[in-house]
Amino acid sequence: MNKINSSLMNRKMDSLAMKVANQCKSPIILDSIDYPAESASGDTNASDLKSLNIHGEAVEVSKKPSFLLIDENETLRVGSVEQFLKCLKIVDDTQKVKVVAIFGNTGEGKSYTLNQIFFDGREVFQTSAEQSSCTMGVWAAYDPNLKIIALDTEGLLGVTKKESQRTRLLLKILAVSDVIIYRTRTERLQRDMYTFLGGASKAYKNHFQAAIQQAWEKSELELPPTGVGPSVIIFHETIHTNTLQSCASVTESAEDILRCRFAELKLECDSFSSFKYIGVQSKGKKTSFAELKNALHMVLENTTVRSKRKPSIIYLTLKGLNDKFSNEIKNTPPHLYLKEYFTCQVKCQACNEGCKLSMGHKAEGEPHFSDGMCKYQRQFQNRIYLCKKCYTNGDRVVVKCRTVSESTWTSLINYVWSGSVIECKNCSEIYRSRQHWYGNKGPEEHAVISEPVHVWPGEDCIFQEPNFLGSHNSAQRVLDGVNMISDAVVSVTSQPTKVITDWVTDKIAPTYWVPNHEITHCHKCEIPLLTNSTKHHCRECGEGFCDKCSSRMQPVPSRGWTYNVRVCDNCYKEEVPSLSSAMDDTDVRVRKYGEAVVSSITAVASVLEIPKGIIKENARPTYWTPDNECHKCEVCNRKFCTLLLRHHCRDCGKGVCDDCSNTKKPVPLRGWYEPVRVCDNCLKK
Repeated sequence: MNKINSSLMNRKMDSLAMKVANQCKSPIILDSIDYPAESASGDTNASDLKSLNIHGEAVEVSKKPSFLLIDENETLRVGSVEQFLKCLKIVDDTQKVKVVAIFGNTGEGKSYTLNQIFFDGREVFQTSAEQSSCTMGVWAAYDPNLKIIALDTEGLLGVTKKESQRTRLLLKILAVSDVIIYRTRTERLQRDMYTFLGGASKAYKNHFQAAIQQAWEKSELELPPTGVGPSVIIFHETIHTNTLQSCASVTESAEDILRCRFAELKLECDSFSSFKYIGVQSKGKKTSFAELKNALHMVLENTTVRSKRKPSIIYLTLKGLNDKFSNEIKNTPPHLYLKEYFTCQVKCQACNEGCKLSMGHKAEGEPHFSDGMCKYQRQFQNRIYLCKKCYTNGDRVVVKCRTVSESTWTSLINYVWSGSVIECKNCSEIYRSRQHWYGNKGPEEHAVISEPVHVWPGEDCIFQEPNFLGSHNSAQRVLDGVNMISDAVVSVTSQPTKVITDWVTDKIAPTYWVPNHEITHCHKCEIPLLTNSTKHHCRECGEGFCDKCSSRMQPVPSRGWTYNVRVCDNCYKEEVPSLSSAMDDTDVRVRKYGEAVVSSITAVASVLEIPKGIIKENARPTYWTPDNECHKCEVCNRKFCTLLLRHHCRDCGKGVCDDCSNTKKPVPLRGWYEPVRVCDNCLKK
């Protein structure tokens, strides 16, 4: 009796709970979970629990005949070969198959086409009448009758933020396919079809062919015959327009017309094993797939180029390509590119950078402009100089080279020695190209910063300034310059000649020497040293003496003079100093080379024939070919002799005769800013 009452009480409580649940759905009261009576394969087992994702697996088992193989993020949704076979409902991996993939723009009926040609119209692949795309990513299904794996792809030109990623995904699917169908429903074949197939052909040849080989080798599987890319079938449906087949003739097929159009567009299609065009004109009738089926069956039965493969090889190949080409990619949304339509089309001659301003700006008086960096080109000399000190302080000051333009002999002498000078409006003089007889540093080492500038066609090259690369040519330029002024100096008295000598002596004197203009008396006997008197410097103490008080000779290693030089009587030592204590001769090195110049300038009235021979070897620029290596003219190949004198081209540095180098022009790249001798070969450059 107690058991019966207890049972009745339980039933009443259950009934009451059910009523409460129906009247008020509490968030803590959950509906029961009904397990399906049958799984997709006809069995009821624990594998059905995968739909709950309680095992943490990425793949969801679906009852639909097709399944998601790769999603729109390029994630492979099948984790193993076994799972791939199970989703395809293939029992034996030894069953060899082929892969057929379909491509085309969104809304062209790709899914519907696969359902018609492989599955007798059954909706294996989902179709939709909605505006949004019904296929995202790549879906797969297996046709056991034809033994093919059909792949349905996401449509091109669909609205997406990941267009570049989608295109790469489609190209990877194309690479693993044996046959691809390009489905298009347009009155005329459009450019996007040629662009996609042309790019796919190039990608297969340049990237996928080697990557597929590597994927097979890593899988340690028997390699199937490798060949070119997949076969292509273009399925073109029109309503009012004739198909391409109506344009074909006995001598030119529809496929020939397609290849010609690829060539006209400068696109490749040679990576595909075959091309087939199928055109149908519906005219309001139901689309006919009969011709497409026949063409597809013929391609599938042809194994001369691409044989059937095991499903495991197909999966591992796809996985290998997806793993290799899966890095983050920049997705640039398509947009109307207005730059080419309205921007000035003039380009810089040095770097090919285009002007950034609108068309017609020149008519408004506005010069060309580009904010991009240019590159230096020798033929244009396209660079300006900025004061380095000002630039460091945040001020951009353009500096220019200044040369002496006066015609007086003193100005000419200053030009011979000083060369070019760079001055800054803030820092005054910042560089001299001939500060020393040799070893001058370039201005870019401490004085200026060079900046390339654009060269626009039709505009004056106002930026062309000497580039000071020839500061190492100071010695030779002094010789050339002294030759140039010799006619001016020879007509004056010896007084200017002596002034020149003293001036040059001070320029190349060591720092411890007393300047010539400060020496008025002999430092020892104190006799007056007149303007025309010869002044000598002791190499030991640096003071000025007359000839009588400084007639002794001996090395002065403490000052860097390791051979016999002039010393005064006070500094002369009976015991010859040891050369082992010789100091660095940096301070006196300029004077060593310059002594020949001083003596030569003293005799400038004799046109400097002797001094030039003395210092010619020391004055020669480094890029000149040595005299002992110049046996014949570089231009006419005649041998040098007494009657055919040797000269050097200031541009190339080669030895040439006078007939082949009688033209002068500036060579700023080598540091020659005034007109100098150049050979005929360099004149033509």
